[in-house]
Amino acid sequence: MTPRGWALLTLAGLTVALVVLAALLIPWHRPPAPRADQLAALGDLPAEQVAKGREFRAALRPGGYTALAVGLLVALALGLTPLGSRLIELVARPFGGHWAAQAVLGGLAVVLVADLVTLPFAAWRQSVLTRYGLSTNGWSGWAVDLLKSYAVSAVIGAVALFGFYAVIRLAPRWWWAFGAGGAALLVVLLSFVLPVLVEPVFNRFTPMEQGQLRTELMSMAARDGVPVRDVLVADASRRTKAVNAYVSGLGPTRRVVVYDTLLTEATPAEVTAVVAHELGHAKDSDVAAGTLTGALGAAAAVVALYLLGSWGPLLRLAGVDSVAQPSAFPLLLALVTVAGLIAAPVQALMSRRVEARADAHALALTRDPEAFESMQRRLGSVNLGDPDPPRWEYLYSASHPSTVERIAAARAYARESGR
Repeated sequence: MTPRGWALLTLAGLTVALVVLAALLIPWHRPPAPRADQLAALGDLPAEQVAKGREFRAALRPGGYTALAVGLLVALALGLTPLGSRLIELVARPFGGHWAAQAVLGGLAVVLVADLVTLPFAAWRQSVLTRYGLSTNGWSGWAVDLLKSYAVSAVIGAVALFGFYAVIRLAPRWWWAFGAGGAALLVVLLSFVLPVLVEPVFNRFTPMEQGQLRTELMSMAARDGVPVRDVLVADASRRTKAVNAYVSGLGPTRRVVVYDTLLTEATPAEVTAVVAHELGHAKDSDVAAGTLTGALGAAAAVVALYLLGSWGPLLRLAGVDSVAQPSAFPLLLALVTVAGLIAAPVQALMSRRVEARADAHALALTRDPEAFESMQRRLGSVNLGDPDPPRWEYLYSASHPSTVERIAAARAYARESGR
């Protein structure tokens, strides 16, 4: 069998594995959240809060979707015309056109151009956040965070690009197989590395101070049978007023992180409800499941790029002879961009199901639907969320159930449990 035949067989196997994994790990049957309860919850929310949340989201929407469209157009312009390959050759020219210079410097230059074109929309978003009082970062802090983000992305990107094209040179016929394995390994490594090395670049993390709340949270984690290394507090208040918490890391790096804004805005019972939700993610190994899914998806993407990249019309559009050339990186980037936009609704759906399961876990663990509902009200109010967003937007990009869905789930739980 030819390498292309093996690639087709491998892609089929990876696709089946992803479908089976999604069927087994994603909770497709979500807890009840009747629409009647959702509408009742919407009516119970302060009208001013609902109006402000919708006004804020409406203000963000034009720039957000325009940025997506512009980013897509730039990716297509660089990848489906000779512009991208010429840019890579130009950047590598001072280095004699060496393949490593094309791969690393040229590849980073292409990504930077795409980022710079959409930079005005990021700045516009920051201006909206500032206008509505959600951002406390200031323009200097925003610029510093942006530069940090570019630096981290450049380091990770340089390693990935050099490794990818080095593999191509070492195994020109079977690079897709080694590249798929490398991409999967990179996803797994980043799951361990990001919480430990990258997150501290943007926030300072300190252990939650000793006291009744910390004791209750650690006791709850032990009662839940979830091994958590620590509960940390992030100094999020230096850049935002938003409240949040999350679980990150795997095994020895797993920790629950709480924004300091959450501790100042919410009651202890509400903080407990949020952390119980995060414990649900740890209990069901959502980070591990997401890592495994991401690893298989990255491997499948590399194989798919190999197969698509050998299609003559695409190569002619990009002005390259082979997808294995570093100058063909813009073509790969364009294909990944299109695939990402197409896959977004599926990824959002899976995320919503996982988040709904974590909500159900929090309700069962705390047995306090009132605190859970109160926390959802507070999240919506402080974070200026639309409690019942437009259906099209919800289906395309919502990673969490809506505020009214979560309140309805709490009320359904209260009825069923008699609380």
